[in-house]
Amino acid sequence: MADYRTRMDPVSQLCTAVTEEKIRAMVAAFYRRVKQDDLIGKMYPPEDWEGAEKRLADFIVYRFGGPQTYLEERGHPRLRMRHFPFAIGLAERDRWLTLMGEAMKEVEIPAEHAPLIGEFFAMVADSMRNREG
Repeated sequence: MADYRTRMDPVSQLCTAVTEEKIRAMVAAFYRRVKQDDLIGKMYPPEDWEGAEKRLADFIVYRFGGPQTYLEERGHPRLRMRHFPFAIGLAERDRWLTLMGEAMKEVEIPAEHAPLIGEFFAMVADSMRNREG
């Protein structure tokens, strides 16, 4: 099954290509920015920064073909459902993508993998929109 998944989905090969360590460093760099952000930072419960960071890192690592810790601990991602309580429009989507793009640059995601990762993040971020504008 995993072989079929990796042959059919280049995103699921990124953990090997980029490394789990670099993915987790990228998520940490993202959350450093989110904590200071006036738009999306307030969406995160202040007492759960570490938990939020771990969940996002585990999700990305899993989706990029790494260990399935996210599935084992949280089950099916159900991302849209989990994010529905938060008002996410174009501004929030774009800010999320900007901060993640900055984090990718900070940790020096390899240039040959950055476009695919960026496309994946754009698709996921857009699917989280639940408000107009």
